[in-house]
Amino acid sequence: MIKAPIALGLTLALAATAASAQELRIGMRDDPGSLDPATNASFVGRVSLQSVCDKLFDIDPQGTLVPMLVESWEWADDKLSVTLNLRQGVTFQDGTTFDADAVKWNIERFKTMEGSRRAAELESIDAVEVVDDHTVVLRLAEPNVALLTQMTDRAGMMVSPAAYEDSTQEAFESAPVCAGPYSVAEYRPQEVVILEKFEDHWNADAFHFGTVRFVALPDSNVRLLNLRSGDLDLVENVPPADLPALEADGDIEIAFAEQPAYEMIMFNLEGSGADPDFAEHPEVRKAFSLALDREAINQVVFDGRYSAGNQMFPPTNPWYNEEYPVPARDVEAARALLAEAGVENPELDLLISTSPERLAVAEMMQAMVGEVGITLNVLPTEFISMRQQAADGNFEAYVIGSSGRVDPDLNISLTLRCGTANNVGGYCNEELDALLDEAKSLSDDAARKPIYDQIISMVMEEQPVVYIHNARSAYAHDADIEGFRTYPDAIIRLDDVRPAD
Repeated sequence: MIKAPIALGLTLALAATAASAQELRIGMRDDPGSLDPATNASFVGRVSLQSVCDKLFDIDPQGTLVPMLVESWEWADDKLSVTLNLRQGVTFQDGTTFDADAVKWNIERFKTMEGSRRAAELESIDAVEVVDDHTVVLRLAEPNVALLTQMTDRAGMMVSPAAYEDSTQEAFESAPVCAGPYSVAEYRPQEVVILEKFEDHWNADAFHFGTVRFVALPDSNVRLLNLRSGDLDLVENVPPADLPALEADGDIEIAFAEQPAYEMIMFNLEGSGADPDFAEHPEVRKAFSLALDREAINQVVFDGRYSAGNQMFPPTNPWYNEEYPVPARDVEAARALLAEAGVENPELDLLISTSPERLAVAEMMQAMVGEVGITLNVLPTEFISMRQQAADGNFEAYVIGSSGRVDPDLNISLTLRCGTANNVGGYCNEELDALLDEAKSLSDDAARKPIYDQIISMVMEEQPVVYIHNARSAYAHDADIEGFRTYPDAIIRLDDVRPAD
């Protein structure tokens, strides 16, 4: 059984300002945590920061790289440098100028600041050369075709050097100063992030709300109740089981994002909190995986709308390794693996966030692995606290998801490369890292595919993580909201979103 009680909010008191009065209210699954792009580690943080901190690059709804603060770029023939031509006339929210010196300062801060979670993401950058006020050359230690795509996320978000240097790290994590369309007016952790429109933004005319509220509501039922009552205008992470009723509601519209998202269990393989039965024996981790009926989980919890998955890419994705299809549940094979490892009745503590859907998955897994002799203790934990506990190494295993990235490297390297910030389980395979380096040096997808197949083969054989399913993001919004579009990274973008006429 689940060990800890689940605290659920039953009501939400929000101002009754309607979207037509220029305030947009968005219900999110969790608190964002740090709002400094250098230290943020959550999906919800990525969503909030998208409206606060413009990036060097972005993607369009098809996942294609597009300009943002960089207007154009040119790769050198040897792929060891790329010249960035910056957008002119851009100011930070403190009135200072965005220029080449600011780009250099931001990238060097990401690479060198203690506690930065972007250092590994930008490790291929050897030097940043300022050519003039609006031209920067990134010189690379090795070719990396994924680098610019990496900069469509927090590694490409630019903060004001002057504002940062006049602040403290702690204060900046609550109120960053960037060059985005909205500035942070107030952040109350576990409650709300309130943004106000930055009228001097270079593309201000594309943003139609004076205020945006991101409200933290871990319970999806509470999010939907507030949407139906008119206290929210848009909610993300709509559970599949709720979609039929919402689709029949003429006052609500549904939008879907197709992305290579995944949910997985990460095992602690080396930290102080590691369980030796799971940390030392790949066979035990494989037994756990074989004990799962992924399709049953998909049907029961997600109404069959997700993909039963066993890799970081869904089975329909071109990067999926078809040599390792989603395994059928095999209790006897799982028991045989435990016997092969010489492990009897292993017990595992599993950290998991308090969302109803994740807890439902955990309860099903608890019953399934119990039949092969594995005791699974489910420990519901508030999301940010869970991430911090995992980062501290104080866990045996935990459930974490990714909204996916458009470049395949980023779906693997961010969680499985040696020493990366999100690889809190401590898995390290230098051969796998060398293959990642080889794959990201190639621009031809046909040449990259066999390398990623080999990488996935290693992951399947060593099983440092167990993938459970591949998600499909769903959003619900008031029918009076127009212009909302979805993207393959599942991040909410507010340009051209407006109240209906």
